[in-house]
Amino acid sequence: MEPFSKLRSHVVPIDRTNVDTDAILPKQYMALTTRTGFGSFLFDNWRYKEAGEPGCDNTQRTLNTDFSLNKPAYQGAHILLSRKNFGCGSSREHAVWALEQWGIRVLIAPSFADIFYGNCFKNGILPICLEEQIVSSLFTTLQQEGRLELTIDLVCQKVIVSEDKAYSFDIDPMRKKALLLGIDDIGQILEANTKALQQFEQHHFQQEPWLIAKH
Repeated sequence: MEPFSKLRSHVVPIDRTNVDTDAILPKQYMALTTRTGFGSFLFDNWRYKEAGEPGCDNTQRTLNTDFSLNKPAYQGAHILLSRKNFGCGSSREHAVWALEQWGIRVLIAPSFADIFYGNCFKNGILPICLEEQIVSSLFTTLQQEGRLELTIDLVCQKVIVSEDKAYSFDIDPMRKKALLLGIDDIGQILEANTKALQQFEQHHFQQEPWLIAKH
């Protein structure tokens, strides 16, 4: 995973509550057998007027120009702003893959579904919970100004709107460290137990030296 410490980006809004994982990545794309290529199918049913399926040519489909991800003002955004209970529904990790492969590095909402929340950290995405009132104020600013630029400072745990306005957010220390280092669950285990693993290997090869590769 790519390490995360600070990000400045404009925001793309999804002004809906209870956005489920089937909306984020429709079920038909679960048939794909690789872990890549999901970004082009993000919010597929909302982005296009015709139904899609694996292998289809998206250039031949009609874009829904009213949907935020299709609007020119939001192209290239790395921060997604939404309402409460984002990522509910099935536990498919593919939904997080689609967000990450589209380019989303930060999600901001009042709350997230538990499994989806955990999957975000496993794939280098930072999900930030802010109070509903704060999220509503961010939506209002975006609607009034047409564009919202935010700085996300993971080290300081702040969402910075301007020089005089910032919001703090909570994050588990271990998950914060993993994002800063750019390591997944396996990487965390290896990083936390390096000395113990080295001692085990040394003892193991002393007991069974024939396992040491000969060069």
